[in-house]
Amino acid sequence: MDTREAARRWARTWAEAWPTKDAEAIAALQSESGDHYASMFRPYRGRSGLRAYLTECFTEESRPAQVWFAEPRVDGDTAAVEYWSVIHVDDQPMTISGCTVLRFDEAGLVAEARDYSHATQGRHLPPGDLFG
Repeated sequence: MDTREAARRWARTWAEAWPTKDAEAIAALQSESGDHYASMFRPYRGRSGLRAYLTECFTEESRPAQVWFAEPRVDGDTAAVEYWSVIHVDDQPMTISGCTVLRFDEAGLVAEARDYSHATQGRHLPPGDLFG
């Protein structure tokens, strides 16, 4: 398994699937028993847990999200991927910036994901040096 390619696939899939609210495409990246922590206090267990989390989030979004993902930073079977997004909740813009730390299994699926993010009201574009 090539961790860099798995992380790039993860970022590319999120970048394409988030604006179209394609929870299935994103959930397919997760191992059946992989854990996703939306925050340290919001664990979602397995692929079905991730799917439930995505469905919950996507239901709140009233317009297609704009998203940007940085080149993954890789060490062994682990990668960190920074991201930036502008979503709309009740047609009001909200900017989310964050980083997801991913651990991949031997098949290149996400065994564990921990998301660290910050949300603020309004539409704020990402810094060009991070996301080109």
